[in-house]
Amino acid sequence: MEMILLYLLIGCLAGVLAGMLGVGGGLVIVPFLFWAFIHQGFDGAWAMHLAIGTSLATIIFTSISSVLSHHKRDAVRWDLFWMLVPGILIGGWIGSTLARFIESESLQLFFAIFELIVALQMGLELRPKGGHQMPGKSGNRMAGGVIGAVSVMVGSGGGTMTVPWLVWNRIQVHQAIGTSAAVGLPIAVAGASGFVSSGWGIESLPSWSSGFVYWPAFFGIVGMSVLTAPLGAHLAHKLPAKQLKRVFALFLLLLAIRMV
Repeated sequence: MEMILLYLLIGCLAGVLAGMLGVGGGLVIVPFLFWAFIHQGFDGAWAMHLAIGTSLATIIFTSISSVLSHHKRDAVRWDLFWMLVPGILIGGWIGSTLARFIESESLQLFFAIFELIVALQMGLELRPKGGHQMPGKSGNRMAGGVIGAVSVMVGSGGGTMTVPWLVWNRIQVHQAIGTSAAVGLPIAVAGASGFVSSGWGIESLPSWSSGFVYWPAFFGIVGMSVLTAPLGAHLAHKLPAKQLKRVFALFLLLLAIRMV
């Protein structure tokens, strides 16, 4: 019962942050799940893999409502989406498959470095300047491959990489955010399916798991994040955005340090 309540709290936090700041919950879900799994006595060799795989599975469902919302506002560049998707699916599958052969400590370090970079980018408001011409299909597929592979290795929907890439290539910010939300769905599908496949048959994984996806945590997080995301959106209109992002950046920085 204690752990179910913890999963609900993680989902609540992820939902509020997603609604309030427009960021995916993976950067918050993964570390808290990792610590929860260690506390439950799960095999430490696979705890980080299980946290990442479960995070990606939750993003499949939480991203759908986000995509629909952006689509209604005509903020999704579907032409760019379809150029990025082939690379994302391939990169996501490769990244999640290779993750099985990476030690948990190495995944922790990679996650911590990535989260540190995101925290600095958000806290210092570092934004790419548009000025490059959008490449064709091959260039976007290569970019999609990198975005997909890195994102699934940290259990993220890829927004922290997709948005800068699109803005750098002269795409308006609101369209970059909307398109990034759409891109998060194939990243999560490729990553979660890959983590299920690569973890299948490992005997030391806990009951109620399919490969590297732990279902009790999945249902707790999805249920609460869907309910609390509207609360986060409401708070976003009541609280100062710049200060919120700086506080969240500090929060990510502390999580990154704690993960090392």
